[in-house]
Amino acid sequence: MTIAIAVKNKQWVLSSRPTGPIQQDTFTERVADVPTIGDGQVLCRNLFLSLDPAMRGWISEAESYSEPVPLDSVMRGACIAEVVESKHADHAAGDKVLGLLGWQEYAVAGPEELPTKLPEGLPLPLTSFLSALGVTGITAYFGMNEIGQPAKGDTVLVSTAAGAVGSVAGQLAKLKGCRVVGIAGSAEKCAWLTEELGFDAAINYKQQNMAEAIRETCPDRIDVYFDSVGGEILNEALGYLNIGARVVICGAIQRFNRTDELPGPSNYIHLLTKRATMRGFVVLDYRDRFREAIGALAPLVLGGQIKFREQIVDGLDSAPQAILKLYDGTNTGKLIVKITDPS
Repeated sequence: MTIAIAVKNKQWVLSSRPTGPIQQDTFTERVADVPTIGDGQVLCRNLFLSLDPAMRGWISEAESYSEPVPLDSVMRGACIAEVVESKHADHAAGDKVLGLLGWQEYAVAGPEELPTKLPEGLPLPLTSFLSALGVTGITAYFGMNEIGQPAKGDTVLVSTAAGAVGSVAGQLAKLKGCRVVGIAGSAEKCAWLTEELGFDAAINYKQQNMAEAIRETCPDRIDVYFDSVGGEILNEALGYLNIGARVVICGAIQRFNRTDELPGPSNYIHLLTKRATMRGFVVLDYRDRFREAIGALAPLVLGGQIKFREQIVDGLDSAPQAILKLYDGTNTGKLIVKITDPS
C-alpha cells in the first residue's frame, strides 16, 4: 500500500514552563522536514491526538513518574496514527497504530518505542482507542478493579465522574453491583451520570455543599473512593469512610495549576480509625497487561454496558487552546484533537 507523504511536518514544541495555568506562550508552532526512517523504524502520520490532564505535570520540572518534556522539543502526547512507511517486519503501510507520537503531523518510531498495532474489524470509531478502549479506559479498569476492589453492595464515590476515566470507573463499579455516586461540575454532567450511565446519584460540586451532599448520597458511608482531584473533595471523602475502605488516587487536578502548595488532607486520621488504605497508581505500571484490559472492556463497550463520550476538536492548531478545557471543567468526556482523516 502506497500513501502520499507530505514534505513538511507541523509541530507544537514546549517553549516555556508556566507557573500556574498554561499560557499562550507555553507552546510554539514549528515547521520541520518530514523525517526519514532507518532500519527497524516506521514513519507514522498522526490522525488523532489525546489531550490528558497529566500533560500539565509533564511540562513541569517537578519530580514525577516520568521525565519532564524538554524545552524546545515536541510536546508529548498519545496518538492514533497510520503507518505511511515501514522498515520494520511487524508493521506495514496502512496499519493503524497507537503510540506516544507527540503533538505533530508525522513521527518516527521504533524499535524501542514501536507503536502498538490496533485490532481491525471492531465496529467502533478509531478514537475509542484513545477513550474507552485506550489509556483512559485502561486506567479506570486497573484503578477500580485492582486497587478499589469493589464488591457487591459497596458504596463507591467517584470524583470527575463525567470525565473519560471517572465515567468508565463508575460504570465498572455498577457492573459489580455497587451503589455508585459521581461528582461532577454541572447539572448537565450530573444528569448524564444518572440518566444515561446508571449512577445512583450525582453531586454538583459547584452548587452543593460537599460534606452534606456526601452524607445524603452515601447514607452507608464510602467503601471505595476513586479520586482524580485531591484537595478539599478528597478531604471530605476521607471523613466519611467505612471500615476497610479503599481510596484510589488516580490524579490530582486541583493542584496542577496552583502556584501555592496544596495542603494535605486534615482528615487523614480516618485512614487509621477506619483501617482504610489510600494508594496511588500510574497506569504505566500495568503496561504489560494492557491487552487484558482491552479484552475485558471491548465486549462491555460493544454490548452497551460501558458508555462513553468523546469531545473532538478539529485541527492540530487547536491543541494549545483545547487543553485548557481539561483544567477549567468545560470538557465533556474524552478530549481528542482530530489532526487529519485516514487515507
